Amino acid sequence: MRRPTVLAVVLATAFTAAACGHKATLQSSADALGAAGVKSIEIAGSGRWYQFGQAASPRTSWPQFDVTSYTATINYETPAARVQMTRKQSITPGRVRPTPTEQRPDQYVSGAAAWNVAPPANSPPNTPAVPTSQPAAVAERTVEIWATPQGFLKAALANNATTTPTDDGGADVTFTAGGRTYKGRINPQDEVVRVQTVIDDPVLGDAPVAFRYSDYKDFGGIKFPSIIAREQGGYPVLELTVSAVTLNAAADITVPAEVSNAALPAITATAERLADGVYYIKGGTHHSVAIDQGDHIVIVEAPQNEARSLAVIEKVKATIPKKPIRYVINTHHHFDHSGGLRTYVNEGATVITHEMNKPYYEQAWKAPRTLNPDLLAKSSKTATFQTFNKSKLELKGRHPIEVHMIQSNGHNDGFGMIFLPVEGILIEGDAYTPLAANAPPPASPNPYSVNLYDNIQRLKLNVRQIAALHGPRLTTMADLRAAIQKKG
Repeated sequence: MRRPTVLAVVLATAFTAAACGHKATLQSSADALGAAGVKSIEIAGSGRWYQFGQAASPRTSWPQFDVTSYTATINYETPAARVQMTRKQSITPGRVRPTPTEQRPDQYVSGAAAWNVAPPANSPPNTPAVPTSQPAAVAERTVEIWATPQGFLKAALANNATTTPTDDGGADVTFTAGGRTYKGRINPQDEVVRVQTVIDDPVLGDAPVAFRYSDYKDFGGIKFPSIIAREQGGYPVLELTVSAVTLNAAADITVPAEVSNAALPAITATAERLADGVYYIKGGTHHSVAIDQGDHIVIVEAPQNEARSLAVIEKVKATIPKKPIRYVINTHHHFDHSGGLRTYVNEGATVITHEMNKPYYEQAWKAPRTLNPDLLAKSSKTATFQTFNKSKLELKGRHPIEVHMIQSNGHNDGFGMIFLPVEGILIEGDAYTPLAANAPPPASPNPYSVNLYDNIQRLKLNVRQIAALHGPRLTTMADLRAAIQKKG
């Protein structure tokens, strides 16, 4: 083997010393990425988006959508942003889902306001899009602005960031803005390669979110990563290949009057009597059911968040006074159906859920909740669980209650439905969502609803009413058969 010459060794050593001589700092990175001159930016690309909080199992990642077009327009001065996307859910082998349809979300944030622009839900084709306020999205969309490389550097310089040199010649940067701590890593090439913070979530608490940037390129005079990867709650939520970046693009994002003049939506809960001692607790997009068991109450479903659960609890206590809520039954772990469970734990209720969900909730609920401490975080009460699986779970009382697993449903692997055999009432969420009474039937049957029907037949349940946990109305088996185009 030929050894290098002395001259070669000297030259290599000198080159290495020169390369390592530069130590990245917050200011050197800001200069290298031109942060001071960036007032706005437009990012275009394609890749994958993942639906946070909607995994088919607590053991799997968020479901994947293919993104054919992605455009983010960011105004750092307002601050404001608009994200437009064309996406379609990916086919998952072995999992039967409805035929994917193309989605085109159009999402905004400006200052303290967030909104979406879309036709109203369940509206006829060609209905004009309208702005709809999304106050719960303000924090996350604002984080997306300041987590971009140039945004992070601007915010760090404006918020007295702490910089710590790293062993490889890079730097770790930390600052607090808007009550939130951001941590970033700058590599020896003055590139922002990672930004981390936390976002409040009713299930996960202070949920970590991490942005990773790589393969920086020159896009028409601005240095920007061509690969963006974002994780939230431990799984990917966005993987983007950047195809174009426009510096100081037009970004006049004005809050619509419908949004600026909108009051915070009232959280309402109404009680509709289904049978003696059985009440449909409706209001908004998600419903619950309350069952009077004589000396206690059973609640079916704790959706969305603590505010929703508190409204339901207040209505239930007014409707069925002077009785404790002893159980809350959870149909599945999707975050919009489990976000209010902790409120019932604080009430002293036992959570009934599929056996695979118990360890997931136990682990998730251990997370810190510094951004938005809920009642359970303040009381530190311990959760108790009762689980079901493929075997029927029965609750005795004034109204016998059966909890059955909805087997082999593509929507969720730990899916439950609740049946009151005396009253013939079936309670379910997401397997079948009835449309308005005068709405035309779907063009093709939803496989989740077909599977629900098959499970009802398998179990030989004598269902007379269906109290769906989404949708505008109480329905019957005849409605379900019509929805899946099955003759009675």
